Amino acid sequence: MTDQPFDEATSPQGEAPVGAAEPAPTPDEEVASDPVAELEAKVAELTNDLQRKQAEFINYKRRVEDDRVRAVETGKQKVLTELLTVLDDLGRAEEHGELTGGFKAVADQLRGTLGKFDLVSFGEVGEPFDPNLHEAVFHAGEDPEVDVQSIAQVMRTGYRVGDRVLRPAVVGVVDPGAAAQATEQPVTPED
Repeated sequence: MTDQPFDEATSPQGEAPVGAAEPAPTPDEEVASDPVAELEAKVAELTNDLQRKQAEFINYKRRVEDDRVRAVETGKQKVLTELLTVLDDLGRAEEHGELTGGFKAVADQLRGTLGKFDLVSFGEVGEPFDPNLHEAVFHAGEDPEVDVQSIAQVMRTGYRVGDRVLRPAVVGVVDPGAAAQATEQPVTPED
């Protein structure tokens, strides 16, 4: 060993003395070492997670309810669509005078019950033609008595539930005649 006196300020390895003060902790280290702050941060994190899960659950419930409503509507429309042929047969029987007595009462009750499910028929002779509701299969020429393209004959009645068309009406159409067109066209002065 050397004859140097031992100084407490320096150690033989050049390290800081054992009793010397350590550097002050940074603010991040203070938060990390403070158990109350750690718990508050954990509570805030868990609260955010809980709020996110609650929002996800509310959205899930809303989607399930929407899907349930759609499934009920789809089922109702499928049943109504299957019953349209029965209504067609009842209409044909009525046209031929075969719908009388008890059979007529049953037919009326069936139509009334289907009406409770918002089933509405459309496609009457004289109605204006609407390509969104009617399927034109022939053109019957012109008619001076109509102002717009109209239904001249109905081959099959159309049905809808609310705004949704279950089946378009199959019709023949007639155009406005020459007399109706002449009254609609503006008259231009001759020079």
